[in-house]
Amino acid sequence: MENHPAAKISESEMEVMRVLWDAGRPLSITEIRETLQARMGWESTTIKTLVQRLCNKGALAQQKQRFFIYTPLVSREEYNEWATGDLIRRLYRGSAKSLVAALIHSDSLSQADVEELRKSFHVEGAEDA
Repeated sequence: MENHPAAKISESEMEVMRVLWDAGRPLSITEIRETLQARMGWESTTIKTLVQRLCNKGALAQQKQRFFIYTPLVSREEYNEWATGDLIRRLYRGSAKSLVAALIHSDSLSQADVEELRKSFHVEGAEDA
């Protein structure tokens, strides 16, 4: 799992990935830069460095057209799945049940959240949650 490109994405690099995921299409470095400068206030050189690192890590593809465009090779869903699994492995020793229990006991889930989950997954006996 640690060889997966998602395992190598830093928090700063994640901002680049979010720009591409939100766009839903390949973007030029100019488009990425404009979004991140407005959102994060980062310098152009920082953004170019992050994009190049993501290419080197196998998380982005670079394609030459009239100019370079960048496409995510890791989907948002794939990253979220990996990150959730990593969280469960690292913090809860692989127990998803422990994660859910922690969410319930920390009041992170409202009663409305619990009801929505119960309806979504048809969980029986979840009234105790």
